[in-house]
Amino acid sequence: MKIAVITGASSGMGREFVLQLSKAESYDEIWVIARSEKKLQSLAGEVNISVRVIPLDLTQPESFETYRALLKEQNPDIHTLVNCAGYGKFGRYDEIPLDEALGMIDLNCKAMVSMTTLSLPYMNAGARIVQVDSLSAFQPVPYLNVYGATKAFVLSYSRALNVELEPRNIRVMAVSPGWVKTDFFDRAEKKDDPVVTYMNILYEPADVVKTALKHLYKTKKDLSIHGFPVKAQVLGVKLLPTRLIMKIWMKQQKLPRKEPV
Repeated sequence: MKIAVITGASSGMGREFVLQLSKAESYDEIWVIARSEKKLQSLAGEVNISVRVIPLDLTQPESFETYRALLKEQNPDIHTLVNCAGYGKFGRYDEIPLDEALGMIDLNCKAMVSMTTLSLPYMNAGARIVQVDSLSAFQPVPYLNVYGATKAFVLSYSRALNVELEPRNIRVMAVSPGWVKTDFFDRAEKKDDPVVTYMNILYEPADVVKTALKHLYKTKKDLSIHGFPVKAQVLGVKLLPTRLIMKIWMKQQKLPRKEPV
């Protein structure tokens, strides 16, 4: 049974990957994973491929035992894995509760590694892994410090794993978008005191996913970046001193350089 597995599939880019992969590739099933069973169920009527709804909270260790058991029972051929589950919180270090900071690490890093590691024994030559990353992976980001650090982990892990999997002919590609119009901001931002006040451009999730699949199918890239402004920024952070990059970010967002007394 040839399948695709997509985490974070209930909304945003995860949902868009379900819609576009169902048209780009022939699968026997698409396994969709997220916390909201109701939102996952709605996908079944939007694609022409059988959808297996798997409601899991990937911040909880028992979810991976459920996934492991399902793999053992079904013994699928996982042709495509998309790790899209993740979240961020914006704010100063003392404004983000510890459980939220650790939750970002659990979902953005530990869940991604767990899903990838558990899936790999069921992947054969020609299979593909897509890890949804962020522009934040390329630079330290004050007031997004934990989120940015988790995305730096995703990028480094994905590119190194891609090299390790070359003998098995399994491709790993990170997708590093800039700002994308999703409900990410509903959880990330404080409504009464927003941190992010400047965004040079806000992309549609459909466009970012379209570019990612183009790179996945037509290139050998281990990194997909959508949009010239994002590509230019990635180049800029490679050339300019890190301290200057952070200073520019702080000035753009009109953030205080010193902690309030």
